[in-house]
Amino acid sequence: MGHREDLLEGAKRCLYERGYAHTTTRDIVAASGTNLASIGYHFGSKEALLTQALIEILSDWSDNIEGIELPEQTAGDPIDQFQEIWERVTGVFAVGAMEWNGSFEAFVQMKRSPEVLASIARKYEEGRLGLPKVFEGVVDADGERANRAFGGLLLSLLIGQAVQREVDPEHAPTARDLAEAIRLFATAAANAKRDD
Repeated sequence: MGHREDLLEGAKRCLYERGYAHTTTRDIVAASGTNLASIGYHFGSKEALLTQALIEILSDWSDNIEGIELPEQTAGDPIDQFQEIWERVTGVFAVGAMEWNGSFEAFVQMKRSPEVLASIARKYEEGRLGLPKVFEGVVDADGERANRAFGGLLLSLLIGQAVQREVDPEHAPTARDLAEAIRLFATAAANAKRDD
């Protein structure tokens, strides 16, 4: 790796360990094994380097989700299939714990940095469009609008679950809990149709 890549890796480590607000240029230099002049030469400023590091953390987070090995789709109860698939999707919390923590740093900085905000918006749109593919054969959203709505629901579940695991891991909902909640809605919807 060259100095630029070393700086990015060092900045990411600092974001994971110290957070954006508490990372100094000296911290980045120590973590990257480079020198102070390299930051200015490659990025112009510490803030520009940290912004780029945040954007890369978001990409790492997205790559973790895209790399999930999914179970074979089989006929059966779609809610049971949701639970099995969602357990694998949320398995990225354990595998990519540092990326998740780094993405929380990005949320804090997004209102201060149009570049970070634009990157988060792009990743969210990729998530809304990509997450439904994980459930192909289980739920077939008919049309672009339905697909985006389903993707939005999945992304909301994913982010909400990530936040709850970070704040209160002992009580955060599991895939089984979410499947049980979906089953309650499905039962209520079936009862409402029967009553009509």
